[in-house]
Amino acid sequence: MAAADIALAPAPLTLDRVPLFGAFARALLGTHGVLALVAVALLLILWAGAVVAFGLPGLYLPAVVAAPLMVAMLVLISRG
Repeated sequence: MAAADIALAPAPLTLDRVPLFGAFARALLGTHGVLALVAVALLLILWAGAVVAFGLPGLYLPAVVAAPLMVAMLVLISRG
């Protein structure tokens, strides 16, 4: 029996093997202590993908939506 005759079973596809979300999944599982950094990087990657897919509206619409959310967050923080 030659080494080429042995068939290797494919590795199961888990969330940590997906290239874009793999680091985020590993951070959620606790193997890395950089969850906030990975979350910010993932949001920037998604935002860049929106710019590539939709052009200029993909650049400014997430910022337009985020502005009222930040104002609401500041109001909630200031209320105690």
